[in-house]
Amino acid sequence: MTHDVWLLVGAGIVIAAIASVRITHLSGLPSLLLFLGFGLVLGDFGFGLSFESPLLAQQIGLTALALILAEGGLTTTWSHVRRSVPMALIMALLGVTVSIVVVAFAVRGVLDLDINTALLLGAVLASTDAAAVFSVLRRLPLPSRLAGILEAESGFNDAPTVIAVTLLSTAAGAAHEAPSVGTFLLETGLELLIGAAFGLAVGPAGAYALRRVALPASGLYPLAVLALTFVSYGGAVLLHGSGFLAVYLTALVLGNSRLPHRAATRGFAEGAAWLAQIGLFVMLGMMASHEEMPSAVVPGLITGTVLVLLARPLSVLVSSVASWALRLGWVSWRDQAFLSWAGLRGAIPIVLATIPWAAGVQGSKEIFNQVFVIVIVFTLLQGPTLPFVARVLGVTAPGEAHDLSVEAAPLEELKADLLHVKVPPGSRLHGVEIFELRFPAGAQVTLIVRDGKSFVPDNTTRIRSADQLLIVTTATCREQVERRLRAVSRSGKLAGWYGERGLE
Repeated sequence: MTHDVWLLVGAGIVIAAIASVRITHLSGLPSLLLFLGFGLVLGDFGFGLSFESPLLAQQIGLTALALILAEGGLTTTWSHVRRSVPMALIMALLGVTVSIVVVAFAVRGVLDLDINTALLLGAVLASTDAAAVFSVLRRLPLPSRLAGILEAESGFNDAPTVIAVTLLSTAAGAAHEAPSVGTFLLETGLELLIGAAFGLAVGPAGAYALRRVALPASGLYPLAVLALTFVSYGGAVLLHGSGFLAVYLTALVLGNSRLPHRAATRGFAEGAAWLAQIGLFVMLGMMASHEEMPSAVVPGLITGTVLVLLARPLSVLVSSVASWALRLGWVSWRDQAFLSWAGLRGAIPIVLATIPWAAGVQGSKEIFNQVFVIVIVFTLLQGPTLPFVARVLGVTAPGEAHDLSVEAAPLEELKADLLHVKVPPGSRLHGVEIFELRFPAGAQVTLIVRDGKSFVPDNTTRIRSADQLLIVTTATCREQVERRLRAVSRSGKLAGWYGERGLE
């Protein structure tokens, strides 16, 4: 095909993928499944436009994952995940290690694998997928600590899994034994430290520079922010550090700094990440072979069952015990059960499977095929059922305030936030007058949407169940506003008299 035809086909795929996002949003499925489906149709399962270069796929995949992680960091609110970071780090390090070991030793005998290949399979599957987690969980009304653990974990656990897969692939390709635990921990720790240091250096330095350099066009600020995240990624890799950890931390710092045109930057990053996801998943779908995939179904189902029902719950349990032992707090059994079921796998395991394939490791193509089956089958199983599981376990928080993504330069200049609150059934906010909320001076209910109609309330307006409130609050008052909303929702307007402080 000519260059013009390729452009036409590519544009058509992007438009079809964008239209399909609506379907996945209504069904609760991560969008990656439909994007993979486009790749399968274009590839060996349909038109025969297969993609057969694992090395090129690895390079494109790692670049796309860096961009997806950058978007995740830029759109993560630090105040929401701050309390969750210690537990997320434990899960990203200790939990990943437990998952690798459990999967390797559970499937080694069943699938007749040598120890190197079994460990490699466990390492490829150990990471949860940031794109899948963000796309599903940000639509669920979860308590901020629980949602924060899942978001931060998906951002942090890519780094150790990439290191583990690379080390194991190198050992397998050279026909060496798997690296010892001491060697693995030493090399992993060093790479993570270098990546963290580089990311935490570039982020604040970039934020300082962008606040003081007046660029001639507002569209240059989003480009500069994304460029800084890739400076962090490339610089960390050149220093033999973790580029993924560096890019995530840099993006997290930049996304939570008061930068010019911050809302536009977040919107640009989201669009770029969507484009990266579409291209990445379509490419990975084109790599699947209809001749080889059927033989991977049974091994994939066995491995996936071990991963979802044994390895993930054990990794969450061990991480919770470690958190309690370190006096960082205990995670309730309900939260543990949800964390276990919400460990979604997506493009990251498939991309990681291209690393041993590109290195020529024996049996790596079979690993790729198994991982492909696992991602499709278990994402179909877990993604749509997450809201149901959350309700059954009682971990939903329908009255929580959510950020709205708005183009609001005045709000940025005033250091203010716009919150959206939907009053859930049974909430004791019902019947409370606006003035009885007793918000601090820096917060105000500016709009109520009721039965599809919006109006500006006054101090005597009574809130009703199912109302949607828009609240403008200064950044310094935000936490106090959210606590007061939770308190009144639980105990009514006299919540303070009953000792209810709105804590999570």
